[in-house]
Amino acid sequence: MDTREAIAARIKELCIERGITPNGLSYIAAVPQSTIKSILNGETRNPGAVTIKKLCDGFDITIKDFFDDPRFAELEQEIK
Repeated sequence: MDTREAIAARIKELCIERGITPNGLSYIAAVPQSTIKSILNGETRNPGAVTIKKLCDGFDITIKDFFDDPRFAELEQEIK
């Protein structure tokens, strides 16, 4: 799993936990539906810190909470 996949999986997980759709997340986080779709489909190479922050605000969690997940701890270093 790479970083993009981990971010997409985390967003999907949080949507399920909170009972919201990606479109609902788009509305509450003020992030375009197309941006969320691109992230979830792995089309976005780097969603960016501002986008992740907005999504976290929509989920009502901190960035720390978002990345406090085993998926991120297990990622291999991407720059070698």
